[in-house]
Amino acid sequence: MDITWFGWAAIALTVLPVAALAYGLVAVDRRQFVLIQQNLARAGVDDAAPTHGTRSFAGLARRLTPGTYETRLDRLLAYAGRPTAWPLDRLLTVKPLAAFAGFVLGGLVVIGSPAPSTVAGWLLLTAFAYFLPDLLVLNASIKRQQAILQELPNVLDQLLIAVEAGLGLEQAMSRVAVGSSPMAQEMGRTLQEMQVGRSRREAYEALAERSTVADLRSFVRAVTQADRYGIGISRVLAAQAAQMRVKRRQRAEEKAMKLPVKILFPLLFFIFPTIFIVVMGPAVINILESPLFGG
Repeated sequence: MDITWFGWAAIALTVLPVAALAYGLVAVDRRQFVLIQQNLARAGVDDAAPTHGTRSFAGLARRLTPGTYETRLDRLLAYAGRPTAWPLDRLLTVKPLAAFAGFVLGGLVVIGSPAPSTVAGWLLLTAFAYFLPDLLVLNASIKRQQAILQELPNVLDQLLIAVEAGLGLEQAMSRVAVGSSPMAQEMGRTLQEMQVGRSRREAYEALAERSTVADLRSFVRAVTQADRYGIGISRVLAAQAAQMRVKRRQRAEEKAMKLPVKILFPLLFFIFPTIFIVVMGPAVINILESPLFGG
C-alpha cells in the first residue's frame, strides 16, 4: 500500500511529540523535585498533595507549553473563577492526555480504512481533543462573566444601602460576600487580599483584572478615585447604582428589540411551512382528485 502525504504527516505528528516528550523526561532536573518534596514535607503539607509523578508530569507539561499560551489559559481560569477542580497544572496535564487519547482512537479508525479523508479526520480529532479543555474553560468563563454582569446592579444597591446605614465599604462588601454567587466570591476574594496585607487599591485593581465586565471595571475605577481624592463613598455608590440600573434597563430593551429578528428564521423555516401544509394540503389534494386533473 502506497503511503500518501497524509500518512507522512500523521507519522510526523506522531514522532515529533513523542521525541519532545522523551527529551523533556530526560532533561527534567529530578533533584529539584526531590528538594521541593522535602520542603513541602517539612512544612506539614498533608498527604492529599500531588505525587512526585504528577508534579513531574505537570512540570513537563509547563515546559512544553508556550509561555503566552499558558498565560492565556491562566487568564481564562481567572475569568472562570479558578474552579478548584481545574487548577492550571491539571489543565496543562489533561490537554496532552486528551490529545493522546484522541490520537489513539483516530489511529484505530485509520488502520481499518486508511483513506485521505479518514487521516484528515484523525488529525482534526487529535487537535479537537487537545483544545477541548480550553473550550470548556472558555464556556465557563463566559457564563460566569454574564452572571456577574446581571448581578452587579443588585450588588451595588446592597452596598449603597449598607453604606448609608453607617457601615464602611469593606464591611458592606463582607455583607455582600455571604453566598456562592460569582459577585459574592469576587468580593470575598478582594477582602481576603486586603486581610493578607495587599493595599486597597491593588485589591480593587485585581478585582477588575479578574473580570471582562466593563461595568465592574468602571465601578472599580470610581471607587479607587474616590479613595484617592477623599470623595464620599456613598455618593459614588449612588451614582454607580443609578447608572447600572439604567444600563440594565437598556440591555433588556435591546434584547427585546432583537427578539423579532431572532424569531424570524424559525418562523420561516419551521412554523410557516407546517401551517401551509395544514391549511393548503387538503385543498391541493381535492384539486388533484378533481376530473380536471383526471382524478
